[in-house]
Amino acid sequence: MTLPSQAAIVVIGGGIIGCSTAYHLARDHKADVVLLEQGKLTSGSTWHAAGLVGQLRSSASITRVLKYSVDLYKGLEAETGLATGWKMTGCLRLATNADRWTEYKRLATTAKSFGMDMQLLSPAEVKAMWPLLETGDLVGASWLPTDGQASPSDITQSLAKGARMHGAKLFEDVRVTGFEMKDGRIATVKTSKGDIACDKVVNCAGQWARQVGAMAGINVPLQPVKHQYIITEKIDGLATEAPTIRDPDRRTYFKEEVGGLVMGGYEPNPQAWTTGDVPDDWEFRLFDDDYDHFEQHMRQAMARVPALETVGVKQMINGPESFTPDGNFILGAAPECANMFVGAGFNAFGIASGGGAGWVLAQWVVDGEAPLDLWVVDIRRFSDLHRDRQWVCDRTLEAYGKHYTIGFPHEEYASGRPRIVSPLYNRLKQQRAVFGSKLGWERPNWFAPEGVEPQDVYSMGRQNWFAAVGDEHRHVREKVGIFDQSSFAKYELSGPDALKALDWICANDVSKPVGQLTYTQLLNTRGGIEADLTVARLAEEKFYIVTGTGFRTHDLSWIGDHIGEGLDATLVDVTEEFGTLSLMGPRARDVLSAVTEADVSNTSFPFGHVREIAIAGHTIRALRVTYVGELGWELHVPIAATGEVFDALMAAGGRHGIRPVGYRALESLRLEKGYRAWGSDITPNDTPQEAGLGWAVKLRKNTDFVGRRALEKTSGAALKKRFAGFTVADPEIVLLGRETILRNGEPVGYLTSGGYGYTVSRNIGYGYVRNGDGVSDDFLASGDYELVVAMERTPAQIHLEPMYDPTAAKVKV
Repeated sequence: MTLPSQAAIVVIGGGIIGCSTAYHLARDHKADVVLLEQGKLTSGSTWHAAGLVGQLRSSASITRVLKYSVDLYKGLEAETGLATGWKMTGCLRLATNADRWTEYKRLATTAKSFGMDMQLLSPAEVKAMWPLLETGDLVGASWLPTDGQASPSDITQSLAKGARMHGAKLFEDVRVTGFEMKDGRIATVKTSKGDIACDKVVNCAGQWARQVGAMAGINVPLQPVKHQYIITEKIDGLATEAPTIRDPDRRTYFKEEVGGLVMGGYEPNPQAWTTGDVPDDWEFRLFDDDYDHFEQHMRQAMARVPALETVGVKQMINGPESFTPDGNFILGAAPECANMFVGAGFNAFGIASGGGAGWVLAQWVVDGEAPLDLWVVDIRRFSDLHRDRQWVCDRTLEAYGKHYTIGFPHEEYASGRPRIVSPLYNRLKQQRAVFGSKLGWERPNWFAPEGVEPQDVYSMGRQNWFAAVGDEHRHVREKVGIFDQSSFAKYELSGPDALKALDWICANDVSKPVGQLTYTQLLNTRGGIEADLTVARLAEEKFYIVTGTGFRTHDLSWIGDHIGEGLDATLVDVTEEFGTLSLMGPRARDVLSAVTEADVSNTSFPFGHVREIAIAGHTIRALRVTYVGELGWELHVPIAATGEVFDALMAAGGRHGIRPVGYRALESLRLEKGYRAWGSDITPNDTPQEAGLGWAVKLRKNTDFVGRRALEKTSGAALKKRFAGFTVADPEIVLLGRETILRNGEPVGYLTSGGYGYTVSRNIGYGYVRNGDGVSDDFLASGDYELVVAMERTPAQIHLEPMYDPTAAKVKV
């Protein structure tokens, strides 16, 4: 078969992800698609994958992606005539201690929130299902009957056949050697068998995705890690339909295969392969068996399945799998190149994810935007930090080692820190700050009082920082606190067409006079919220844009991609040029007026305005805005002056009780005030109207903007879901998000975020209440509400207004 000279879409890589993407592009979109595989289909990681298919994740969208995989695999053989080896055996997850059991109760609640029936079983029920297991140390197990297993190579060959049936062209033994670029886009894919001109490229090259991306200047931060498992001889008494087993406290997994067992695990001391390029000819190849390294799994496995002591090992597999620094896979549009999309780094979940990842990636390639909220796997969650291969390797090995550890709330990574510090890092450390890390930045989460060890102690209940954060919270409500938010992402957009560009990009009206700022969302074509940020107008042709630390690459890329063709507007990332000190609390004005000659009275400097003021001899961009529900300013300081300005504020604020405050208090303060957090409370799946943010959308103004048509279509129709707040009085309850919301005993949604409100003395959660016939005020107010927390029902009160308002009667609970 001759290579075509052009194609609309070129998919690179013939593993399960590439074949699934080509299949969906051809089947769903009738796309002109060519797939290139440098060796044979499945010859990278796919052929030696263990083939476990689990579905539950902490994200509703990713769970939906994995559920789609299962539905696809069930029916694929009927379509293509090629078997997939799919068996819906169900999956048992074993628990041997109280914290793990709490985790499973929370997981089972999450599963039910997402429409899946996960059950909790006793040790006796586990023994009845799997008689060969040693169950004496079990507290219990979770059971998800719709999980299963499949044959990775068979699924991939079936998807490949399906792709061809729908018109895709697949070529083996064709290596991509480079790209011809034009205006920041790939114009031609260069290969060992000739060149292909194309419109779009999808990089599904598995462990080679990093170096394929690098040919086009794209960073794909993945790390190949050696992953071993064994296949045993036949075991007497092992049922062919035996459920797959995950035994995380022993770091191992099992699945039945031809009468024997596949057994592998995730060790705390994993072995990276190379931080350099993966050899091109690494096809159908493995590393030498490493029984010394694997012995830790063998010992644990024999304790769990004693029959393993006397059974022979038929084969050991030791192959590289692509892992990522946060354990989530990588999908989406590369920020450095407008027409390359990536599907890689599947962290040994490639088979479970393959069907669904190909489905959403194909849609993303065709539409230019994700079809649902895929932020946790979006390639734009990374930054320049992730170009450091050694840092990526160290963090990835830590993530691999945590694959089966208990997922404690608020747990932080330890490797590669500190990486990026603000000028205040040492000052805050001396004040006993306990830091967390966000996109490489060290940020104070809380401050340990004297007598309390300044470090996090993780648990499933209230953690060791709970009381200290309460003190910080109350301090901001009663006096004044200072937050180091230097890690905020900051951009400047300037030029004659800057306003025109922002008018199209922003859902709110940013065409305000110089000196004013606007809170706005950026919407996708479905009307879903892709970002929310602050836009300050510094001059007629200059705007200053501030967004969250973790969204730096994503929001910069989104804004850049949507500046209209031919517009004279320049977007620059200025994050490292400014430190940010947020001065918040009822005495904030007293402190600010003591360090500046500028008039900071309410008349002269009202809410929603930006002014340049002088502090300690430096020019500061002061934004009158708050995320805590109190009087406050964000002070954007030339980065080198951050320490001096901080010292001046601390000195002047001494008589007003000023103290530094951390991000955990910020979270509890915003929960009480009802401010939404992007990525949890508001996502690309939610419209401003559903989120109660319709006031921030310029629908009354005759200006077109991204998402307007979608919002107009639903305008006037009853909303099928609406954002609401909930409080729970029981102080022992811990709300984290994803707890099920019951209305009159029936599930109507789940929490998107949760925490504790120290001013209202209640647990606070937010989430969307759903109803197919519409969610009116009456519907919301007339229900009797409960939340399901770790499988236990607890009474809850609904709130449609902020629970705390400093200008009104304060507490509204």
